[in-house]
Amino acid sequence: MEDETLYTELLEIANELSALSERVRQVCVEAQRRAPSEGLDIPGSLAGVHRALSTAGNSLATTAEAAAMLRLAVGPVPAGAESVRRRAASVLEQVNDAERRIAESAATD
Repeated sequence: MEDETLYTELLEIANELSALSERVRQVCVEAQRRAPSEGLDIPGSLAGVHRALSTAGNSLATTAEAAAMLRLAVGPVPAGAESVRRRAASVLEQVNDAERRIAESAATD
């Protein structure tokens, strides 16, 4: 696989992940609106939302690490950016989970 092709794949994945930032911000703003906090304590009712966003952040870091390792690979990369794409998919799942949890929390308020 040529370097340019790999770069293009990685750029597409990065753009998809970047588009999630506004959704994450909306979840955070809504959580802060419902349970204002200036400290590090997580309100119990929103612990699942916090957990999902925290997991998404960790998954995002492993996605970036996988992309860096892929760019440093020596020789051909037959699977292309598939490993990076799988990790990015988990970030999306976790953001979806946070949105679902904040919506469920609104229904019980």
